Amino acid sequence: MGDGGDEVGDEPGGGTGPDRMAARPSKRARAKSAALWGVVGGLAFLVLAQGVLIAAGALPVGYGGLVALAAAIAVASGGIAYATEHRLRAKRVKRRT
Repeated sequence: MGDGGDEVGDEPGGGTGPDRMAARPSKRARAKSAALWGVVGGLAFLVLAQGVLIAAGALPVGYGGLVALAAAIAVASGGIAYATEHRLRAKRVKRRT
């Protein structure tokens, strides 16, 4: 237990080292990640809008406009995340080796 040899990450080829990081994620995994980043972007915008409503009291658009803007931001941030994820991953793997 104390020697560290029974850990899954210590086995060659099956751990969490740079070799495992170099594997390309599937398109489905990239799409799921991008969709989640899109949700985060949209919800972050709505939180920011709520803070402005609390602090300033009014916004130039109504609630329908806020939802439409949040949806547009979610689509944009998801698209950007999908387009750039492989580049960021490649830089991270390159830096570790």
